[in-house]
Amino acid sequence: MPGKFVIGLTGNIATGKSVVRRMLEHLGAYTIDADALTHRTYAKGAPGYQQVIDKFGKWLLNKDGEIDRKKLGNLVFSDPEAMKQLEAIVHPLVRQAAQILTKRATQPVVVIEAIKLLEGELRKVCDSIWVTNAPEEVQVERLVRKRGLTRGQALERIHSQSAQSAKVAVANIVITNTGSYDDLWKQVGEAWKEIVPGAGEAAVETAVIKKTPTGEFSVKRGKPKHSASIAELITRLGKRKVTASDVMEDFGDKAYMILEQDGQLVGLAGWQVENLVTRTTEIYLEEHVNAQKALETLVKEVESASGELQSEASLVFALHELSNQEELWKQLGYERRTPETLGVQAWQDAATESNPPGSVLFFKQLRQDRVLRPI
Repeated sequence: MPGKFVIGLTGNIATGKSVVRRMLEHLGAYTIDADALTHRTYAKGAPGYQQVIDKFGKWLLNKDGEIDRKKLGNLVFSDPEAMKQLEAIVHPLVRQAAQILTKRATQPVVVIEAIKLLEGELRKVCDSIWVTNAPEEVQVERLVRKRGLTRGQALERIHSQSAQSAKVAVANIVITNTGSYDDLWKQVGEAWKEIVPGAGEAAVETAVIKKTPTGEFSVKRGKPKHSASIAELITRLGKRKVTASDVMEDFGDKAYMILEQDGQLVGLAGWQVENLVTRTTEIYLEEHVNAQKALETLVKEVESASGELQSEASLVFALHELSNQEELWKQLGYERRTPETLGVQAWQDAATESNPPGSVLFFKQLRQDRVLRPI
């Protein structure tokens, strides 16, 4: 891709692909989850929707007119020929969407994560191939802990995939995930500086200190070095025990925007952009701060960062007293919604997947033009 350095990221199940992709995003890359884009290709209103129905039949539709992923999955995973037919529909659309997102990206480095990266056309646009690798026991532990599988089910899924050694053999960079997030961060950071042009110079923080007027808020992206202070704030305000190690692990899943006043940490937002949807699942503010101004400062910064990641919509899951501040959210351009009223399948899925117990959903559309709409 002209003007872009493209990293293709792949690896077998539970080797840590998505964690590495998120770490690369923290380092300044624009990242694409090609497997998530696959689901968008045949959502209602997307270019592959009618093609899938024409190929496999209307029996796949649910009561809302959407293609039932479970029915489709049961069909294609039990029939290799059906899988080939589905891939013939969705792979060109995923490739097209990835190219559109890459061209739009302002970041010079783009990461494309895909389980079948090496088998498809996306491999051709990659300047470097990165493969995540993990001992089988680490894969099993992650599948049992994070997906609720039994050990037998975990092993079945691991052994059903193509050999990991074949992926490692063609990799430019191999990231070995032994289960230690500190070690993983170190490997990713060193590989980034080694392989990405100019990354070594860009990674050095300047010593410029910006002074903020007394009493004013300042916001910055949280980094692993802030893990201890982030953990302390969440433990105190969230009334749940969180350690620095927990926060380090969370950095593989989300970003933190931290709010300071007079040099002190007074609030934070835990958020992520996944499948072009921003999900803010944690907001904590000290009681003594001006809630309206603090919230406005945090939310605007999250939206600005989301814009750089081409997010289409912002979902905020408000808890505790923030869930009752409907007028305050309205002033920020958000409205109280339920997942089923969001209209776009990807937005509904994000709302359903991310919804913390007891939270209230506030929604704001960030952009009108959406990738994977019919041309």
